[in-house]
Amino acid sequence: MKQATLLLFIITYVNSFTYLPRTKEKNVSNEEFASLVTSSSTAPPPSSFYQLNIAAQEAATLAIARGERLLEVEFPPLPSEVLEMDDVSAYDVAKANLRLSIDFAKVFAQRGEKVAILFPDEAESKIAIDNYGTDKPFPGVSISSLRQSDPDDDRLFKPEQIFLSLIGGSAGQVKAIEGVDMYIVIVASAQELPDIEELHLQSPTSPIVFFNMKLDTLRGDLGIPAFPPKDLQDRFLSRVRPTYYLRTRQYSRTKAEPPFVVNYQGCLFRQYPGEYQTLLDIGDGNFRRVKSSGVRPGLGEFKEQLVQALMDKGVVEREGDTLKFLRTGYKTQTWWEEERENAADNFRT
Repeated sequence: MKQATLLLFIITYVNSFTYLPRTKEKNVSNEEFASLVTSSSTAPPPSSFYQLNIAAQEAATLAIARGERLLEVEFPPLPSEVLEMDDVSAYDVAKANLRLSIDFAKVFAQRGEKVAILFPDEAESKIAIDNYGTDKPFPGVSISSLRQSDPDDDRLFKPEQIFLSLIGGSAGQVKAIEGVDMYIVIVASAQELPDIEELHLQSPTSPIVFFNMKLDTLRGDLGIPAFPPKDLQDRFLSRVRPTYYLRTRQYSRTKAEPPFVVNYQGCLFRQYPGEYQTLLDIGDGNFRRVKSSGVRPGLGEFKEQLVQALMDKGVVEREGDTLKFLRTGYKTQTWWEEERENAADNFRT
């Protein structure tokens, strides 16, 4: 009897695991979607990486089910006190992002989808595979690269690679991977953003997740010599939908009386399909919601919202227009945050 009960349990478990509906097949009614907008607009930031991962998976799942194919997932890959340590290297951050991206990919693989985690080039993916011990860290999840070399090219000397190295490029060609349903790109630089665009052009129906790539920073590099032009933002990056976004910022402000300098910080938080929340850090891991909006505020606007909250509480004094202008300047937005004729609004909504 016990054996029969155990067998029934195993069959039930396997069936529930095997026949999970694929992400694109999920149906969300308009009523359910409206309810999710309301609930996620007031959702607090996660208190652990476990909670964060579940929330990011749910947000991405809903976005893909609603037709999104270019998604941004952004959050600090390590605790803030660790990121501020002097001995934390880019390698440590990349290793953390690989581990987190694998955890993120698992729920999609459990639905029967093939997920590829992509490094910019083969050299970086090889290091990661060697360190991890395998290129398949979980059933249905593989580690690969955006650019892949031609397996039939056995030349020892490749003159084209000299030119690519001078401009920061990588060897090989961008190739969609046969049988892959979803891509997660990590640790790519601004110079490799056109490669992601090429991948999207080759496989437009496959979701691509920009995972902890700090797109805000990469966008600022566009237009600089040897970097992609600014129109990459208009035709491609502006179409990337932030589905899970948690960016912290630290600031300081001078006062005319003790303590003379006020240090403050906050975070901009969004869990799709909810609104963007401006949150003021009030200590002990707690945040107070200052403002929420369906449109992502620019970095300058976000800072001003935090300052206004401090003024309302009397922490800092109000300023005249002249002093405010001298402190903030005449522009509070970067070029890519401004309204641009050929850009989509996905990246801000």
